[in-house]
This record gives sequence, structure tokens and C-alpha cells, in this order.
Amino acid sequence: MGLRFETRRSDSPWVDTVWTCTSERVTAMTSVAGTRLGLVFWEQDGRVYAAVTGPETRTGTAPVPEGATFTGIEFAVGTSLRAVPTAALVDGGIGLPDTTRRTFRLDGARRRTPGPDGAEALVERLVRAGTVVRDPLVAEVLRGRRPAVSGRTVERRFRAATGLTRGAVRQIERARTAAVLLAAGDPAADVVAELGYFDEPHLARALRSYVGRTAGQLREGAGGAIALAVDQRLTS
Repeated sequence: MGLRFETRRSDSPWVDTVWTCTSERVTAMTSVAGTRLGLVFWEQDGRVYAAVTGPETRTGTAPVPEGATFTGIEFAVGTSLRAVPTAALVDGGIGLPDTTRRTFRLDGARRRTPGPDGAEALVERLVRAGTVVRDPLVAEVLRGRRPAVSGRTVERRFRAATGLTRGAVRQIERARTAAVLLAAGDPAADVVAELGYFDEPHLARALRSYVGRTAGQLREGAGGAIALAVDQRLTS
């Protein structure tokens, strides 16, 4: 037993994925670098908690509350909170106070604590309240367009919205995609060719930095619990 995840893509332009998880006899996991802001809610021993999670620039080891159930919302890249600069959340996060099964506090107001089916409705309310925002220029850049402003302006606004450089976002997303492909059984040589790595050592360095696994460990499901949804669950 380990971390049992279920995840679904969202049709909201503000949300990337919604996930749920139950931890069973596991107290730590390998965290994987990520590019998105998140909201996570969990219950353990009858108490309910909530937090904002930020982008992560590297792999590491993270504690897991044992016997807890989680609901998480991963925002689309570039979505941010009005009250907290995303740069302040990189490689960290903040706990939210006064959380109960019914409500939590964010940006000075009480909100209804969501279940997995209520994630998009919560985000829409946060958008209408101006709590969740995004820079339209970042969305253009992510779609491959070239805004009519200087490269320096693009980079400054991109970093303000995401907490990361464009290069870091590309590298992290590519490594995560590589990990999923390898876990599904794709040969390392095919992943190198498909994702544009120079060679297998280049892929191995990216996996070590951003995922915390070797290609062999990903194929075999070895190395312990990992925060990477593969085939709708995390293995241990």
C-alpha cells in the first residue's frame, strides 16, 4: 500500500487537474518538480487542513500525513493569487487558517471547502471575486504566440505570474512527461527522440534533478512513493 491517487483533467481554463488521494502506511514520498499553483485540502484524525502549494523547481522528499484523505486542485500554468506573489510560493506554500469540513479562509474571506466534484465551482467563485487572477500575456506565450512587447517584458511578466522562467517551465514539464512515458514502458531512446533530449545521459540528468528517479526505477515502479500520477495512482 502507499499513496492511492485518482486524477482527472479539468475543462476549466483556470484549472489543469483535480485529484484525490488516500495515504496508507506511508509517511514520506518523493516530490516531483512542478510548474503550477495548487490548493490542497486534507483530513486526518478528524481534523481538516488546507494549504496553497507553489511551483517546485527540484525533486525532494516530502512528509505525508499517514491515514489522511486529500483533495487537490492544480491550477493552469500562469494562474496566480491576488494576495500572494507566486514567487513567494516557489518551493514552498502556506497553510490556510480556520479550515473546517464546511469552510476555509482565503484572501480575507471564508469559502466553502470543496470536494473533488466542487473544485471548478470553487475556482469560478474565486475568479469572480478577483482572488484568482492571470496575466493574458502569459497565456499567449504558452500558446506559442509572440506578444508585441520586448522579450525582457515577456520574461518579467512570465516570472511574476508563474514564479519561474520560461526555460524552467519547459524543462520541468518535459521531465515530467518523460517520467510518465518511461513509467508506461516506453524505451529511454524513444523518449529522448520524442522529447528532444540530446541523449540518454541528458535525460538521466533531468530525471535526477526534477523527478528523483532513474529511467529503470520508473519502468519498474521502484523507489518508494512518488508524487507523480501514473495510470491514475502513485505507487510505493
